[in-house]
Amino acid sequence: MSRKTYSLSAVAIAATAGLSFSSADGAGAFAQDAAALQAAPETESTAQEMVEVMPDATVFVSEEVVQPIGKDDDFDNAELTFDAASLAELVHEVDAPEQLSEQMRCLAGAVYFESRGEPLAGQLAVAQVVINRSEDSRWPASYCGVVYQRAQFSFVKNGRMPRIRTGSAAWERAKAIAKIAHDGMWESEAGDAVYFHANYVRPTWSRRKVRTAQIDTHIFYR
Repeated sequence: MSRKTYSLSAVAIAATAGLSFSSADGAGAFAQDAAALQAAPETESTAQEMVEVMPDATVFVSEEVVQPIGKDDDFDNAELTFDAASLAELVHEVDAPEQLSEQMRCLAGAVYFESRGEPLAGQLAVAQVVINRSEDSRWPASYCGVVYQRAQFSFVKNGRMPRIRTGSAAWERAKAIAKIAHDGMWESEAGDAVYFHANYVRPTWSRRKVRTAQIDTHIFYR
């Protein structure tokens, strides 16, 4: 991935991140299946097409999305400069807030549960899928709406997210990745993908989608 340089004032960051979410109901209920498929299509799912996740134990994928600025998005008036030669360097430079707004916690939670064992590019791609869906009229218009949509992410159980080890390095990385994705600081290899699945399953819907990238164990489609 090419090098990117960012020089942002606090006002500019607030302007780009100053979005307000509106909840939207998820697309209709989807049938459950033991071989669940990750990030399955919202309308073409069948009883055989469910969301699949990572091979981990808790495996964790017409209007503009707007995100309200919370305490986690506040900055000093000093100009912030990110001159990162790699995504890893940018993750290190980004100061992820301790307390997140509800929407940013949903985004970081998806990264944490779906891809914490993936390389940083794979984690960013998962965040990008959530963001892309929230900006597409076929899905709920908020990060939380996308993440909690029924039968889309198998780490969500009974409409709830499992407990996060908030003191872990994985959670700190997930928060940084969520912020980078939300603020558009680094271009994701997933591009405009809105679906993904693990490479050890072959969902039937994938044959009807355009593959955008494969990053480690995840394959992404639009």
